[in-house]
Amino acid sequence: MKDRPRVVVDTNALVSRLLLPGAMPSQAVRKAVDEADLLVSDETLDELVDVLSRPKFDRYVTVEERRKFIRLLGCIAERVSVIHPIRACRDPDDDKFLALAVSGDAEVIVTGDSDLLVLHPFRGIAIRTPASYLAGNP
Repeated sequence: MKDRPRVVVDTNALVSRLLLPGAMPSQAVRKAVDEADLLVSDETLDELVDVLSRPKFDRYVTVEERRKFIRLLGCIAERVSVIHPIRACRDPDDDKFLALAVSGDAEVIVTGDSDLLVLHPFRGIAIRTPASYLAGNP
């Protein structure tokens, strides 16, 4: 039996999963959860917690719903220790996704972020938009 693919999903797609369940990024997150091993690191989880704690989301989802989402993600995702930081992205804030993917031996990073997409492929790791990931493009 073949191992499941290992996938990193960026923060914006995860936020979309919570706020816009029918949107393309949300569907890509669902596919990653259903068909792959979703990878997170302390740094990517910290960013998600920080983003979801912003008051601008109060009108869309309750604080408790956001906490539940983060707890659920923590239960279903594989936490990876990042041993070697990477500095390769033109936006240094996005390097954490590259480091997670490399440390976690990921096959793909799912993102809509052009700062990451321009690096495709990165050290043999595909960097795909949610639509491309859903279409099954390598």
